[in-house]
Amino acid sequence: MADYRNESKSKYEICSVLGWPFETGAALARLVFSGIMDCFPNLKVIAHHLGGIIPYFEGRVAHSWDQLGVRTSDEDYASLLKKLKKRPFDYFKGFYGDTALAGARAPTICGISFFGPDHVLFASDCPFDKEKGKGYIRATIAVMESLDLSKQDMEKICHGNAERMFGLRKH
Repeated sequence: MADYRNESKSKYEICSVLGWPFETGAALARLVFSGIMDCFPNLKVIAHHLGGIIPYFEGRVAHSWDQLGVRTSDEDYASLLKKLKKRPFDYFKGFYGDTALAGARAPTICGISFFGPDHVLFASDCPFDKEKGKGYIRATIAVMESLDLSKQDMEKICHGNAERMFGLRKH
């Protein structure tokens, strides 16, 4: 996708670096406001890169979508809000995120803080690093080990949540 309307493609891989986190957030918002999450209340959605921009913009996601429609005059968003079974923010908190953040500590802390340890699954974005996966795996493990998480929360994120979600058993 182009970065600006008058361009034919993204320059400097801006879309890949900055666009995908936005697209992740946009996709989650579409799931919420389309009513899909109300139609399928047991649906589990794992958002790549710890939810993209959603955790970072937690305040905007909460405050702005509580006021959906106050900035828009050509859509009836007030009735849309009334149709939702929950506050929009609560749907976002119900999603899951994975830890594929190229070994970046600050966004990992932000994402775990937003989703909580019960809604985060270990991932590394393998094989998209210079070492075809080994670097991101190593970096993500190092970040996880650097966090002040309880043993129980670390186990949830590293394997327990996936085992529970996918019905896997330890051997």
